[in-house]
Amino acid sequence: MSHSHPSRRHFLGTAAGAASAGAFGLGSLGGLNAAFAAELFDPTTPRQPHHTPKAKSVIWLHMAGAPSTLDLFDYKPELIKLAGTPLPDSFGKDLKTATDGGVGNLYASKRTWKQHGESGAWVSDLLPHIAKQVDDIAFLKGSKTEGSTHVIASLKLHTAGLVPGRPALGSWVQYGLGSANPDLPAFVVLPTGVGAAGGGRGAVIWSSGFLPAALQGTPFRKGDSPILHLARPDGITEKEQRAQLDLLRSLNGDLSERYPGDTELVARAKSYDLAYRMQVSAPEAVDFAKETEATKKAYGIGTKETDEYGTALLRARRLVERGVRFVHVISGAPDNSVDSWDAHNNLEKNHAVMCKQVDQPVGALLADLKARGLLDTTLVVWASEFGRTPYGQSGDGRDHNPWGYTQWIAGGGIKPGTYGSTDPIGLRAEAGIVDTYDLQATLLWQLGLNHKKLVFAHQGRAEKATTVFGDVIKEILA
Repeated sequence: MSHSHPSRRHFLGTAAGAASAGAFGLGSLGGLNAAFAAELFDPTTPRQPHHTPKAKSVIWLHMAGAPSTLDLFDYKPELIKLAGTPLPDSFGKDLKTATDGGVGNLYASKRTWKQHGESGAWVSDLLPHIAKQVDDIAFLKGSKTEGSTHVIASLKLHTAGLVPGRPALGSWVQYGLGSANPDLPAFVVLPTGVGAAGGGRGAVIWSSGFLPAALQGTPFRKGDSPILHLARPDGITEKEQRAQLDLLRSLNGDLSERYPGDTELVARAKSYDLAYRMQVSAPEAVDFAKETEATKKAYGIGTKETDEYGTALLRARRLVERGVRFVHVISGAPDNSVDSWDAHNNLEKNHAVMCKQVDQPVGALLADLKARGLLDTTLVVWASEFGRTPYGQSGDGRDHNPWGYTQWIAGGGIKPGTYGSTDPIGLRAEAGIVDTYDLQATLLWQLGLNHKKLVFAHQGRAEKATTVFGDVIKEILA
């Protein structure tokens, strides 16, 4: 080799010394240095966590479009009492409205509220199935975020960034822990429904960002063949396919020597081998043949309103059973009667449709995981980009509210109960305030990862999963 084109071995050796001097370490992640981890990174290799984990997997339920948790979990008698009157100055001081909808009178929907379980958690009549599982849920009623548009707030929720380009939380989890099943993707995405889904459908929220490209989420489609073009082509034997893959590996290996920083190339080579193994494992993972009729009925499979979302959640359970680290389920609208949870008008119709779609499957998922002993090691997260305002918009809807709303976590070593609160009308978080950064840090912690030590060097910066923010919510740890 000429002096201007050093060998890859020489490059890695030099990079190791230079990067160690820069102190951009990966903590306990295999002893590799972050400066050249991308070239050597194998996403299928299990890696040791920073500390003993309480959970193994995450099922992330993204309620895209942002439900009004004031009408689901956050019971506000004062809001009901003041409904129809203007927003009091004491609550609206320094308020910067989220969109151009203006600030209407306070609005209360036609809800019936009851306390449930031994915890006495309040849940409205829209979610009777989830209400039965409240004793396994930690309600984060002081949630808040930044950004008043769906896209920006959804990016922050999933990637800890306000602009595209950062890795999704699922990518960080796979980066930190590797795979528990080399025959399946460690990060799977299950989109459901139709409509714009409040900015939550774009692949940017399950992108690997600046992490190695092999860590991006793998979307599963409907049906028995969940991954497009996964099946072996007609007329090609297994031996012939294996020979083709071996040739591709050899050619890609030659190119990788020439372009050691091209993680897309490395990811493509690894994806061929993973796809080969998944020809058997992926269809089996979504095959319900061995599921009982009672189980399928519990998830709402076979019933029009709940069939697709119930199918996605039963798939999610089967995937975590098989070692998938992170399953991201996105709730689109079940039909064209509504677009998503984004109820700027006709909230009664919107939430009736959306709750009918998700309530029974989510309740069944929690009960099923618990019955199988999986809830102890699986974190189930109900999250959205933001909440909705206590004041009305268009007369019968609600505007975007990043200042105070409810999210929740169940399982995975989380202590059930109600944590935090909003003010008496549900506009702003006032106690137990939890930012999306804190939610991400807490999930990582339960998986055995310290968000302050999970580091990747990118453009001269020691990048972390939650940027420079976030604290573990210690009050909800069991």
